[in-house]
Amino acid sequence: MNIQWFPGHMTKARRMIAENIKLIDAICEVVDARIPYASRNPDLDDMTAGKPRLMVFNRIDQADPEATKKWAAAFRADGMGVLETDSKSGKGVAGFNLAVRTLLSEKIARYNAKGQTGRILRVMVVGIPNVGKSSFINRVAKRRAAETSDKPGVTRGKQWIKLDKGLELLDTPGVLWPRFEDQTVAENLAFTGAIRDQIMDIETLGANLMFRLNAFYPQRLKERYKIEPEADASGFDLLEQAAKKRGFLISGGVLDTNRMAVVLLDEFRGGKLGRITLEIRD
Repeated sequence: MNIQWFPGHMTKARRMIAENIKLIDAICEVVDARIPYASRNPDLDDMTAGKPRLMVFNRIDQADPEATKKWAAAFRADGMGVLETDSKSGKGVAGFNLAVRTLLSEKIARYNAKGQTGRILRVMVVGIPNVGKSSFINRVAKRRAAETSDKPGVTRGKQWIKLDKGLELLDTPGVLWPRFEDQTVAENLAFTGAIRDQIMDIETLGANLMFRLNAFYPQRLKERYKIEPEADASGFDLLEQAAKKRGFLISGGVLDTNRMAVVLLDEFRGGKLGRITLEIRD
């Protein structure tokens, strides 16, 4: 399954980020903790001109905590700040102000030395579609400052959001990159809903997710779908087993694997399979 997606408004978003980078002090990049590598846009490193980076691991409530710990350590080793959050419950969001000020401590010290104590810090919030960026901003702002949706591509234009304690955020549209050279990355984005389901074959996507889950979390499949996943089973075999257990049939008694794929994706995205990370670091 060759996945590519690059709507026109994302071209405008890239241009907007480039035009405003000189106005900001730091970058806050929101990623999905279940896929912290795939949910990063590699183009942002060049586009953001080496600005200090705070990585926000969102949806930690759905991610494997041990995997998150390893990923956070890796980003810190690269000189980035890390904040772990769950925007739905608000967990971890209160630490944003301190995390930004820690990241910019040297710059703040220089401002203070020049008599510019209390100078407003401006942070650009970036992230690919559907990582919970707008929900995170609303939590930080303590009001509905950004439009939210469970569908990718809602935020279309930039907006400045004033916070208390001398912080301003620049919200930006979610940006993906023009093509996905690594199809594993593309699949991970599709599994979590960062790419619209309408452009893909859902049955194939569901089968591929089944295969991946069987490799990393076979016990979760056993518990949720009452199947006995064998190590060498194909994704379609597992979809059929799960469809049979759920009683998903179409005319003629044929197993409805497409319906099972839709249910699997919905339940994975909704956290009903437990805390799962699809990218595992050694």
